[in-house]
Amino acid sequence: MIDPKLIREDIEGLKKLLIRRNMEGVIDIEYFKKISDERRKLKSGSDELRGKRNKISKEIGRKKSKGENADELMSEVQKISESIKELDHKINLLDEKYRELHLSMPNILDAAVPDGKDENDNVEVRVWGEKRKFSFEPKPHYEIGTESGILDFERGVKISGSRFYVYRGLAARLERALINFMLDLHTGEHGYTEVFGPFIVNDESMTATGQFPKFKDEYYRMERDGLSLIPTAEVTLTNLYRDEILDGDDLPINVTMQSACFRREAGAAGKDTRGLVRVHQFQKVELVKFVTPESSFDELEKLLSHAEEVLKRLDLHYRVVLLSSGDTSASSAKTYDIEVWMPGLNRYLEISSCSNFVDYQARRARIRYRKAKGEKPAYLHTLNGSGLAAGRTLAAVMENYQNEDGSITIPSVLRSYMRYADRH
Repeated sequence: MIDPKLIREDIEGLKKLLIRRNMEGVIDIEYFKKISDERRKLKSGSDELRGKRNKISKEIGRKKSKGENADELMSEVQKISESIKELDHKINLLDEKYRELHLSMPNILDAAVPDGKDENDNVEVRVWGEKRKFSFEPKPHYEIGTESGILDFERGVKISGSRFYVYRGLAARLERALINFMLDLHTGEHGYTEVFGPFIVNDESMTATGQFPKFKDEYYRMERDGLSLIPTAEVTLTNLYRDEILDGDDLPINVTMQSACFRREAGAAGKDTRGLVRVHQFQKVELVKFVTPESSFDELEKLLSHAEEVLKRLDLHYRVVLLSSGDTSASSAKTYDIEVWMPGLNRYLEISSCSNFVDYQARRARIRYRKAKGEKPAYLHTLNGSGLAAGRTLAAVMENYQNEDGSITIPSVLRSYMRYADRH
């Protein structure tokens, strides 16, 4: 969530932020400020009454110790207590409204983020490699997979419903190889500590990273238990340090985790209905950083380079784009997308998003750090990125390394994970 001071002191700036994010009218900023001001006024009144009550209570104690009558003062204390109770009830009601609005406010955008309405206004930052050339018409991954029997969409639908799938043989082994390769790269060369944590989390965890309350309907939830299936390991990893104060000397903390991810894709009706592009369950290797505020944008560039390195080692052509204000998620201050070239689909496909959330998630999760012993704790900054989405990476390998006879050449960096086979 944003710094509450901005609600009190920079209401015009927040209005401009909502305009940049194309969220004008979604949140009534004037109403938000009104609640904030009224809430602070009532709390001030409640505190004043408590102080008065404490002063009178001491006077009552003094009188009683001298054997004097304190009935009048005791009656006054009773009236003050009733007034405090009434004020606290009003404050509690306002606190609920304030928290709901505060959680719904998007993050402050970094000045480098370009203005725009949607993905069409994203800015290309760089391109790496070249599009692979074929002597035949390349097929999309779902045709390669179904024709060779390694992707089984019909049985996935039979078992679970639309947008589920089954891997067989090479597809299962190749995705496992990709995940192991990614984890080995990030832990062995990029300085991340591997973590394995829950795929099922409580509501506080989902709220901390920004999925709840606004996007609650987009995720799979078990109401009976008050738990949800994670949409990304970002939720698990970020919440490792919820409600904790970290030692500044330990920062940055870099963690990575492989997980299954679950998404309803409720807002994607009719989009990418074929293949592995937009499904309800997929695997991903996630990268999360906990860093000092002054280093966070440099750390974002490092995080981006770590995700890019996976594609470089796989020799897959890609481009990096800086998301526009209208395409940047509500929780992020600045986001890069990495888009891999898919020759069978004849387009670029997002394969990683790398974001700096500054202190937005840290405030929601109450994650702080202490610069030095005795200093007041401050909110740190959190970052995360896909390193990478395994299913989409599998699809990219299938399309870019396909052969005319239907076989798939195994990228050289994966051969040690595939018993040194070079083609399947």
